[in-house]
Amino acid sequence: MIRNLLGGLMGLIGATAAVWSPFRAWYDGRHGSDYRIEELFSGSGITADRAALLGSLFLPFLVAAVLALVAALLRSRLLMAVAGVLVLGFTVLWMVRQGQAAGALTVGGDAGGLGDGVANAFGGGVLMLLGAVVMSGRRRAPRRPLPAHDPSPPPSAHEWAPRGGGAGAPVPAPDRDATREHPDAGAEPGATREYPRPEPGPGATREYPRPASPEDGHGPVLGSPLHEQDPAPNGPDHGPPLGPPLNKD
Repeated sequence: MIRNLLGGLMGLIGATAAVWSPFRAWYDGRHGSDYRIEELFSGSGITADRAALLGSLFLPFLVAAVLALVAALLRSRLLMAVAGVLVLGFTVLWMVRQGQAAGALTVGGDAGGLGDGVANAFGGGVLMLLGAVVMSGRRRAPRRPLPAHDPSPPPSAHEWAPRGGGAGAPVPAPDRDATREHPDAGAEPGATREYPRPEPGPGATREYPRPASPEDGHGPVLGSPLHEQDPAPNGPDHGPPLGPPLNKD
């Protein structure tokens, strides 16, 4: 936060110096606002013609100042660096074209040579570049790491088999190393002990024995008539009746 404030302040000071430089003497007492901007890119070079304010060197420096202001508000190091490069680029280009027109560049005051307007433009561009270096820029929010994927296999069928309770209740696997103590440790060898049958839990079903049927070969069906299974001894399948009939006259 402090670095952004300090870098933005340096950039704004440099932008102010750059915008003010066209109103100072650049060469032989001639102000930067008198140089036409198209003369920097033409084949004829710099002439003695005067230029309008927005058609002079004031225009690129004004654009650089606007970029520096936006960079300070948005905490953008890139925009601040672009503004500094723009000011330095047009200043160096003007020096090249002025040197071609004059044959040589000399350093002097308002009466001759390079003036303080060029120094202001150079100083403003360098100060904006330093402001871009000092600024820390906008920090991005850290991304939250995604939860790690659990590669463990799904539970096997025997771990989820129901036992005495509701369906889907997990059943722990038996521990082979565990030992179970008998309640009658001091009982005689060979003695037996009956354990009560556990009551079924909710949802469990109890199977009852099915009654015997003739098809199973386990005797007659309960409740069936005796003559269907055991015919009378004096029937047609067992010969003559035993003994004479009683009261035969």
